Amino acid sequence: MSSAEGGPPRLQMAADGCATITLQRPRHRNRLHRDDLLALQSQFAQAAANPAVRLLVLTAEGPVFCAGFHLGELEASSSEDTASADPQLFEHTVDALEALPLPTVARLNGSVYGGATDLALACDFRVGVAGMELRMPAARLGLHYYPRGLQRYVTRLGLQAAKRLFLLAEAVPADELLHIGYLDELVGADMLDAAVQRLALALEAGAPLALRGMKQSLNEIARGGLDPATVHLRVQACAQSADLHEGLAAFAARRAPRFVGR
Repeated sequence: MSSAEGGPPRLQMAADGCATITLQRPRHRNRLHRDDLLALQSQFAQAAANPAVRLLVLTAEGPVFCAGFHLGELEASSSEDTASADPQLFEHTVDALEALPLPTVARLNGSVYGGATDLALACDFRVGVAGMELRMPAARLGLHYYPRGLQRYVTRLGLQAAKRLFLLAEAVPADELLHIGYLDELVGADMLDAAVQRLALALEAGAPLALRGMKQSLNEIARGGLDPATVHLRVQACAQSADLHEGLAAFAARRAPRFVGR
């Protein structure tokens, strides 16, 4: 593939504990090929396995965040009959992002379309730029969207917002995305990095064990799958952690805590 065609997502690990994944097909509005999805799954796993990583930011090159799954591969993926094929590869990739224990932020440098809308929704926070739009065209393509994606939309945005986005298949402007809760923050393009950095600093200031545990518990509550025994174990792990001892000591001394994640 020529360099003009772009390539798979790029993972960068910064010394401050922030990992960034960047989609790299701007010429084609950062559409996602099967190889890209496999690369994303691998990169999610790498970030989760690295104890130095405290936060993951997902972003893209160019004026569009992502156009979703490459439609040219859609029919092939549904008819392919090989042992290595995963007909639910996109769904599994988005689920892997949502399941990451570390906090995640979607830095939406531009518009989102199709499956990319769910990819961003699987992140814990979304910061968008003025002028962007969202469109979910599944109904206009004859597609019934996969169940976990529908569930994510309903639990995070509400039933009526999900119906509007899926059934009407209309382009929704940035201010409406902020209004319905799809975006946590909407800024000018020149302020995007500063807004993401503010979120990153706030998340990095939290105790990793508490952040990860509460993220998992909140997502389970949203899905109606909360297991009280599992939550109790998370509560106890934090109660017995060095981070809680440090947090209380720092509060008493009126200083910034130095958490270690255990």
